[in-house]
Amino acid sequence: MGAQGKKVILLVEEMYNEFEFWYPFYRLKEAGVEVVVVGSGSSKIYRSKAGIPCSVDVAADQVSSSEFDGIVVPGGYAPDLMRRYPSMVKLVKDLFDAGKVVAAICHAGWMLASAEILGGRRVTSWFTRERNG
Repeated sequence: MGAQGKKVILLVEEMYNEFEFWYPFYRLKEAGVEVVVVGSGSSKIYRSKAGIPCSVDVAADQVSSSEFDGIVVPGGYAPDLMRRYPSMVKLVKDLFDAGKVVAAICHAGWMLASAEILGGRRVTSWFTRERNG
C-alpha cells in the first residue's frame, strides 16, 4: 500500500532538530501524504535548535489518533519537552496501540519510553554520556 492519501502527524516543540523535522515533512508531502503539524499547545510557533520557526496546524489535545495513519516524532531537545504534555504522549500511545506507524528519530525515543510502548522491543536512540571532571 502506498503513501498517497495517508494522513500523518508530525510533532513539534521548542528546540526541535530542523533536519529531523523538515526532511520528513517535505518527503512525506512529496509522497502524497497529508502532513498535520501538531504542537503541545504552548505556542503557535516553535523554533528549532538553529532558530528556524515552524507554525503548527493544531494542538495535540485538539486531535484524535483515529483521524491519522501514523505519527513522526523528530528529535532535537524537543522530545524532552513533548513528553511533559500528556496529550502528546497519548497520541503516540494511541497510534501505536491501533497498530499504526510510529516513527521516532534520535532523541524522540524518549517519547516512546514515556508512552510506555517499548516493552520487549529492541530500539536505537541517541545516547547521553555523563561528563566526568
